[in-house]
Amino acid sequence: MSETQPYDLVVIGSGPGGYIASIRAAQLGMRTACIEKDAAVGGTCLNVGCIPSKALLDTSERYYELTHGLADHGISTGKPSIDIAAMMKRKTGIVGALQKGIDGLFKKNSIDAYVGTARITGPTTVEVAGKKKVTLETKRILIATGSEASELPSLPFDGTRVISSTEALCLEAPPARMLVVGAGAIGLELGSVWNRLGSDVTVVEYMDQVLPGADADAAKMLMRTLSKQGMKFQLSTTASETSRDKKGVVVKLESKKGATEESFDVVLVAVGRRAYCDGLGLETIGVTLDERGRIPVNEDFETSANGVFAIGDVIAGPMLAHKAEDEGVAAVERMAGVAGHVNYDAIPSVVYTWPELASVGMTEQQAKDRGFDIRVGKFPMAANSRARCTGETDGFVKVIAETKSDRVLGVHILAASASELIAEAAVAMEFSASAEDIARSTHAHPTLAEALKEAALATDGRALNI
Repeated sequence: MSETQPYDLVVIGSGPGGYIASIRAAQLGMRTACIEKDAAVGGTCLNVGCIPSKALLDTSERYYELTHGLADHGISTGKPSIDIAAMMKRKTGIVGALQKGIDGLFKKNSIDAYVGTARITGPTTVEVAGKKKVTLETKRILIATGSEASELPSLPFDGTRVISSTEALCLEAPPARMLVVGAGAIGLELGSVWNRLGSDVTVVEYMDQVLPGADADAAKMLMRTLSKQGMKFQLSTTASETSRDKKGVVVKLESKKGATEESFDVVLVAVGRRAYCDGLGLETIGVTLDERGRIPVNEDFETSANGVFAIGDVIAGPMLAHKAEDEGVAAVERMAGVAGHVNYDAIPSVVYTWPELASVGMTEQQAKDRGFDIRVGKFPMAANSRARCTGETDGFVKVIAETKSDRVLGVHILAASASELIAEAAVAMEFSASAEDIARSTHAHPTLAEALKEAALATDGRALNI
């Protein structure tokens, strides 16, 4: 069965990019529909990504604090226990509440929501295969289908012993031994969760540092800190399965030092994500994917097919929820003739370990590679009075500024609550601030944010507390 509905915009995908784009389009007066293949809105981020992982990280941090460090505050407790089922129920409740929030926003903004698999059948038509088959007619199409976990041929997923991040969010108990393949944000975050809850966690990484591409100083210090928390690391190492049974998986670990075989209860493969473009019918409208399976777009986020746009994880750039959100807003604003834009040099990224690692702009090496003459200011959290009060003294703030103009090129924060602190740096860079602008701005005392001011001062050798 099919029917025709006239829309100004049909959005495929209700993740952060898709649902935000739908709302902004509706605000701009567009008759909008949003299609989601799953029963619940929110995409990977809300359902099996950003939100549930942060809920588990929060619970595991509280549990870890009960077993480590409270004695220094004069607080004593009995031996704590963890109820995994209750933890998962809390996580599910948070996700469910946010799903209802998006449903409410769709109703508030008169956005028509469709549940089913979308296939583009022409430049102005989208077929939705749900409980019934519906064809939507539209002036424009926006693809926001996100990404999915990449699989290793040497360690194929089975959903129980060799798992992706999706299954790692739903384990019924901490595995005795867990191998994490990939030391990116997902691997370090989920490895941290289960390490805090009692698992013996080993992380292997093909590259020679954790968080490849991140600030080298911060990555090294974060690895040292996580090692003190009990996680084990093997860099420049590859992993391949040799056998598996009901008890676990035997994995061959190879490095320059040689090869070993070890048995693990669970192997979490976290080697990245790939753009999800399956079944979209892109060939129907003549859109060809790039060498990494992404959809090429122009500066207006329009594909090679007129009137068909794409944002978020399916196009080039970092796979970040907030990047997709901003692209969604910019894309529909440009459709409406509004000057929407995304400043890709000022998009922050965060690794939600403890301490957190948050960055915006260039690393020191990237700035040098791009030919900038730079000055670097660095301030240790151990010299910050608020960090001393809370006992969270691991980490530092690094500010990278261009020598001639003093413009801030990058900021890297390894600290408790770095995810909140990085916002100041992102705003500063959005306005092309200099290090002096940050250094001359009054910061409340005592606060963790003072470390950013001190790092800005340090670019000119003027730090006051070191």
